[in-house]
Amino acid sequence: MDRLDIHNSEVPALCRSCEVRHKGICGALDAAQLLTLSKHTQQVRQSAGTELIADDSEIRSYANVMRGVVKLSKMLEDGRQQVVGLQFAPDFLGRLYGKQNTVSAEAASDVELCRIPKPALERLVQDCPELEHKLHEQALRELDDARGWMLTLGRKTAAEKVASFLWLIATHIDPAAEASRQMETASTIKFDLPLSRADIADFLGLTIETVSRQLTKLRRDGVIEVINNRTVVVPDTERLELRCG
Repeated sequence: MDRLDIHNSEVPALCRSCEVRHKGICGALDAAQLLTLSKHTQQVRQSAGTELIADDSEIRSYANVMRGVVKLSKMLEDGRQQVVGLQFAPDFLGRLYGKQNTVSAEAASDVELCRIPKPALERLVQDCPELEHKLHEQALRELDDARGWMLTLGRKTAAEKVASFLWLIATHIDPAAEASRQMETASTIKFDLPLSRADIADFLGLTIETVSRQLTKLRRDGVIEVINNRTVVVPDTERLELRCG
């Protein structure tokens, strides 16, 4: 048995089967640290529409997104909703060292999460500078993404906004498939929309009618194909990317 086999054999079975471990925060942990963390973690599956976090609720645990899409939103006093972000594998769900959640989180699609109690993770962060660095990197990446989306919402046309949304989903919804696609230089992507037309409209600051109209235009132009109103096929990713502005 070589050193790599020995190292892998020390990793908990639950972690070895995780497709996003190396790309997520757990990629900063060695076998012993993974074993310590795995004693506290719980893998859960939640169906689309399930509330994962309530806005202004007490933070008791964190989670890694292992599969699926999580919708982050804020609600105004008059009941209007604004979708403020989407999370994909291997994103970290939660506000480290926070006391209260500042957004609500809902499973936009069926999701798989690896839940970690707040005290357990925060103890491990104190003992592992690499993990703290990984979490810091992810927070900065989310800040960059938020700034990029501000540009989309503030300056792009309705057509460019809808194309940008489709590009975001196409390149993030399945990290393993996206990595394989890039290695094979394939250009076709197929995915199910994780948001309703209403949620897409909230996310983009458009009306439902405008979203539907722009999707129809992309379909008529051959940029996308829509199957059963939910499944989207992108025959040529470069054509879609060009539509993003």
